[in-house]
Amino acid sequence: MVSDSKRNPIVLIHGYSASGESFKVWEQRLEARGYDVSTIHICSYVTLTNEVTIKDIAEGFDRALSIDGGLAPDEEFDAIVHSTGMLVIRSWLTAYSSKRRNRLKHLIGLAPATFGSPLAHKGRSWLGAMFKGNKEFGPDFLEAGDQVLDGLELGSRFTWDLAHKDLLSSETFYGTKTDTPYVFTFCGTNPYSGIAKFVSDPGTDGTVRWAGCALNTRKIVLDLTKQPQQGQRIDFDGSSNNGIAPTVLVKGLNHDTIMSNPSNELVDAVCEALQFSPEQDIQDWYKKTSDKLTPKDINPWQQFVVRAVDERDDPIPDYHVQVFTQGNEEFRAIESFGVNVHTYSGDKSLRCFYVNLNGILNPQNLLLPTTLPNLVMRVIASSGSQLIDYLGIKNSGEWDAQMDISYLLRESKIKLFWPFTTTLIELKLNREPRKEVAQFLQRLQATKN
Repeated sequence: MVSDSKRNPIVLIHGYSASGESFKVWEQRLEARGYDVSTIHICSYVTLTNEVTIKDIAEGFDRALSIDGGLAPDEEFDAIVHSTGMLVIRSWLTAYSSKRRNRLKHLIGLAPATFGSPLAHKGRSWLGAMFKGNKEFGPDFLEAGDQVLDGLELGSRFTWDLAHKDLLSSETFYGTKTDTPYVFTFCGTNPYSGIAKFVSDPGTDGTVRWAGCALNTRKIVLDLTKQPQQGQRIDFDGSSNNGIAPTVLVKGLNHDTIMSNPSNELVDAVCEALQFSPEQDIQDWYKKTSDKLTPKDINPWQQFVVRAVDERDDPIPDYHVQVFTQGNEEFRAIESFGVNVHTYSGDKSLRCFYVNLNGILNPQNLLLPTTLPNLVMRVIASSGSQLIDYLGIKNSGEWDAQMDISYLLRESKIKLFWPFTTTLIELKLNREPRKEVAQFLQRLQATKN
């Protein structure tokens, strides 16, 4: 057992509509494994009010950390976060000062809502208010925290922008050096039980998606503003973050029980992650831990967040994406791409696709190249006006094109299919006004007498 002198203080941050009390079980489990309770600090924050944003909570966390967090100024600490707590701590890390990254040494995510939740947009409905609304009488009675829920919606602009700040930045936020934290994420594989099971989608723990927890994100840019003869139309934006472990899926737990009744094996794995050091290999840690905790017969899911923009980076709200393969001169649609699609309500250029990779990847080894012979993406975009076209026009205001993306099937660096991760895809199209939009008036010819 590691001595207390080598253990960092731990800050616990809860999720949406929960409270600091939700971490009491974890506090007890950590104490049972030798942690000094006086070094465990539970942070509570307000989410069930419409005026508060995730960025507000992050700054409130910074203030609370410096005033009553129980830590000395600039003292190093570890963090265990649940659900929305991941967005709070990442917002805190990306704001203002690199000194924040110097302080945080290990970041543990328990069912983190790294890329939101399929329940977030439902939370604004009457049903969401009944189950998650604030039941305290007062000005916030039955409010469901619209600003926070907007950030938690699948494909939200908030999570898209945040990923570009810390996961796709040229600056390393989560690395193996002493000035950046290691990241470990865990997610249960069971849905809710009872009446709540009816809101549980496949490939989730009841609230967050298995593929939406990890921080090992990649971005692919498909630039259709370039003609094929103009050069590379596929670009890759990788991450310099080498301190991120893949998500460990945990059998027998859901979004609630991972907090209220975690297994001893999970608590042991978290304690091991809290003691992870530069001498260890993070992939070895993941393999050993997943062999213990992850069920063997789990379906591989992957999440894609797609944003369509024009050459000016303005959003394209009306578009449709199809993915298909061709064999024996026949086209076959990859149907799983169109089954589970969510359009972000705040910006319809953002779409979130959740894809079951069964039938696409080798079931015996998910890391082997896919057996698909090729892959083609079809993009249909409409301006909604006969005065505005997208380059490659076929009909008034509508653009329809196909792009061979087979290159992404087997290229080891940027292969398209990577189970239990979220891949960002940016589509770029040329938007062109027709000549009728702006033209010079013809001068009147003077008539001769």
